[in-house]
Amino acid sequence: ATCLKPKEMYDKLNEYVIGQDDAKKTLSIAVYNHYKRLKSDKISKSNILMIGPSGSGKTLLCKTLAKFLSVPFVICDATTFTQAGYVGEDVESMLTKLYIESGCDIKSTERGIIFIDEIDKISEVKTTGRDASGLGVQQALLKFLEGSKVNVPTKLGKQQNCETVVIDTDNILFVCSGAFVNLKEYSIDGLIDFGLIPEIIGRLPIVSYLEPLDKEALRKILTEPKNSIIKQYEALFKMDDIELVFEKKALEKIA
Repeated sequence: ATCLKPKEMYDKLNEYVIGQDDAKKTLSIAVYNHYKRLKSDKISKSNILMIGPSGSGKTLLCKTLAKFLSVPFVICDATTFTQAGYVGEDVESMLTKLYIESGCDIKSTERGIIFIDEIDKISEVKTTGRDASGLGVQQALLKFLEGSKVNVPTKLGKQQNCETVVIDTDNILFVCSGAFVNLKEYSIDGLIDFGLIPEIIGRLPIVSYLEPLDKEALRKILTEPKNSIIKQYEALFKMDDIELVFEKKALEKIA
């Protein structure tokens, strides 16, 4: 799927993502090793957990990476998933999305990347009743993360008599992400206390922590990436033969 070395992936990420060096390195090495293991059955799969505040670049990192890997890539929101039998999306829907994104090619689907955002929002809620959004969803996710053959509907939505295909999730890379607000400590025990079941944590062996962005990083984000918002507005105005100029003080104010 990719012949890029980790350093090449890291350099490409640098063109679009400012800061978060540790996360970029972790992600580059993990993705490189993941696609290397497709050629060997001796290396076990290593899914990734990204922890960081909202707006720190977790989704952008994965989106950017998927662009130059040329593999099917989908973003799913864990908060939309519900336990089977409840109103909402079944966990299988993320595989359906990846299947559609791959052009309905099973082999391509089985080498794709699924980015599950807001994973912290399906933490187990300690209640006496049934927990439709937490524990049940985590248990449903588990079989995908560890690798299994799943009957997947070929179309989204709960349609009766919908055709299904069998997808093996063993080689699909799962990147889970969340802000984990009020997480007491960045450790396995801390994540368990937060409400993730140990089996889920065990299937996310690579953990990457993202720092909050400071003012200087935000200023760089405005101007330095290839597709920065400032460059986009300069290009828009240029189409009307207008030169748009941002003074340093203005950029600092915006940041």
